[in-house]
Amino acid sequence: MCLLAAAAALPFLAQPGWANMVYVSNEKGNSITVVDSTSMEVVKTIEVGQRPRGITISPDGKIVYVCASDDDTVQMIDTSTGKIVGTLPSGPDPELFILSPDGKTLYVANENDNLVTVINVETRAVVAEIPVGVEPEGMGVSPDGKTIVNTSETTNMAHFIDTSTHEITDNVLVDSRPRYAQFKPDGSEVWVSAEIGGTVSVIDNKTRAVKHKITFDIQGLRSEQIQPVGIRISADGKKAYVALGPANRVAVINAETYEVEKYVLVGQRVWQLAFMPDGKTIISTNGLSNDITFIDTATDEPIKSVTVGQLPWGVAVAPN
Repeated sequence: MCLLAAAAALPFLAQPGWANMVYVSNEKGNSITVVDSTSMEVVKTIEVGQRPRGITISPDGKIVYVCASDDDTVQMIDTSTGKIVGTLPSGPDPELFILSPDGKTLYVANENDNLVTVINVETRAVVAEIPVGVEPEGMGVSPDGKTIVNTSETTNMAHFIDTSTHEITDNVLVDSRPRYAQFKPDGSEVWVSAEIGGTVSVIDNKTRAVKHKITFDIQGLRSEQIQPVGIRISADGKKAYVALGPANRVAVINAETYEVEKYVLVGQRVWQLAFMPDGKTIISTNGLSNDITFIDTATDEPIKSVTVGQLPWGVAVAPN
């Protein structure tokens, strides 16, 4: 059997020495598209619940978690079979979530009832429900797992929550409609995107105060078209990428000086982002063009766009 034929005979999941699998949630397609990261080709489509949005993968790469928002649940997918193997009690309208660094706890933003639901993924039981602001969405977790940050879209706040007590310790006012929260790898800062405000607030994790606001200016576009959503920061903490929604671009930012260095043109309505494990590539989901774009992080140039399902929302990559 030739090498290519042997590769085709393998299961679609990530194998040692083979490609990482990329999982894309399609909000209107009610599906997950699985893309081979080496060939950059679709290898499988998994039917899931209604309106899948937030998506993440367990540290061992065995389980994909997806928010089936209109089914009021989190579904668990076995990466070896592509089959749904369980559900978690997420609370109503789960949109985004974050998995603790040890993979044992899932923190879910419930948009309709202004709560963050804390779930033990091993027992599949709710541990706590934390009241937060109106329309919670963004979820971030510190590298040490001691703090989570939830953003509330209508209250315009970032809520800092102690994971040991499940109590809010600080509320930080940011700009209008905060959508995402991302800690720096060293835990020193939290970056919060404001979709309508058009900014990213950089919050000092010690003082819990906004230390800088990043703004965006793209020639030929009106300011209201530039809507920051997803954020990813490189493992060395030197570079950040921000998805700019209907601006159809990903901003490349020097994470030390906060200067925007480049805008990468991708598909339409770029929403979320995910790094490949080696950090050499970042992937954007482009909702209105129904595709994802692979971007080379050395050159910050697009490599290839791949058509996926209808209205791709979130993206996660299986670990090595």
